[in-house]
Amino acid sequence: MRHGPGRLLVTLYGVFTVGAASRSVYQLTTRFDEAPLAYVLSAVAALVYAFITVSLVRGGEGARRVALVACAAELVGVLTVGTWSLIDPSAFPDATVWSDYGLGYVFFPLILPVTGLLWLRRAGPGPA
Repeated sequence: MRHGPGRLLVTLYGVFTVGAASRSVYQLTTRFDEAPLAYVLSAVAALVYAFITVSLVRGGEGARRVALVACAAELVGVLTVGTWSLIDPSAFPDATVWSDYGLGYVFFPLILPVTGLLWLRRAGPGPA
C-alpha cells in the first residue's frame, strides 16, 4: 500500500478523512438543529474514512482484511444514503458526504470504496 496506486489510495482516504471530519464538526457544532441526520451521517463517513486510512497505512494481512471489510461497509453506506437521499430528499435538508452517491464530491465517495476493494483484492495477502 505504500507504493504506486496504493499510496494514492491512502492519500485520497486521508484527504477525505480531513474534509469529512472538518465539515461534520463545523455542522454539528454550529447547525445541528437544521439537519441532524445529515450531519451525523457525515461524521460517520469521516470515521469510516479515518478507519480505512489507518488500516491502509498500518499494512499487514490483518489490516488489509479489516480495510476490505471497511471498504465494503463504506460502499453499502454510500449506496444506502445515496438511494435514501434520492427517494426521500426531505430526510436530508442539507447534504451529507454520501448524499446523491457523493455528487457534491464529484462521486469520489462512490469511486473510493470500489477502487479500494479492487486494489485490496489485487494486492492480495502479503508475505508471511
